[in-house]
Amino acid sequence: MAIAKALTIAGSDSGGGAGIQADLKTFQERDVYGMSVITALTAQNTRGVHGVYPQSLEAIQAQMDAVISDIGVHALKTGMLFSAEIIELIAEKIKENKLSNVVIDPVMIAKGGAPLLQEQAMTAMKEKLLPLATVITPNLPEASKLIGWDNIETVDEMKEAAKILYDLGSASVLVKGGHLDESNKAIDLLYDGRNFEVFKTKRIDTKHTHGTGCTFSAAITAELAKGKSVSEAVALGKEFITTAIEHSLNIGAGIGPTNHSAYRHYVVKST
Repeated sequence: MAIAKALTIAGSDSGGGAGIQADLKTFQERDVYGMSVITALTAQNTRGVHGVYPQSLEAIQAQMDAVISDIGVHALKTGMLFSAEIIELIAEKIKENKLSNVVIDPVMIAKGGAPLLQEQAMTAMKEKLLPLATVITPNLPEASKLIGWDNIETVDEMKEAAKILYDLGSASVLVKGGHLDESNKAIDLLYDGRNFEVFKTKRIDTKHTHGTGCTFSAAITAELAKGKSVSEAVALGKEFITTAIEHSLNIGAGIGPTNHSAYRHYVVKST
């Protein structure tokens, strides 16, 4: 059978809630064939990140070459890239292979506060990788960091940040407002250089949100792989992650993961 193929280039989360593991679970749930390039191993659970072990450039390049040369890629996403050298390699490979439908999730800090991107890698992210993106998906702390602001506190500031981020070269920008503290809605803004599209859902009262950014961006990637527009992909991704958060899993003693099978159980079966 013909199936769309999606690639995740990210770190491994030994706890299973974020990173490569969350991405592959999401790809499976969205009916695309998932592949992975592991940039770093992390020792991680619901209480936090206990160790980060970057992979060699040789290992990362070999993984990419193996997947691209044989299986092919309809869409890809990046997550934890860790260093400037890894970012530059990934950017080079995207250009070399003329890969399209590129989703950049600029992962910088884990839920528990552990840094997942070296400080000196920020310039490489902005100059080398973001201009290759079909859509970038920063949350408010990540967007603030990328544009040099202390924080983003209102929807108007989200819009201004999206415009600044767009000027860095991405074809579109999705600023995720999950950290916004001004309503009972979870508000995300998609900007394509001309228009804003607002995506609103109810805010879910739960602490179990580990891996939300990875899961959301993976769902967007899956829909792009299947030929959806960015707007359609974001809308479906938003519904997918909202359901996953609403039915999140109370696993571990810290911040638990979302429920990657929730959409299939609670939305698909009810329609």
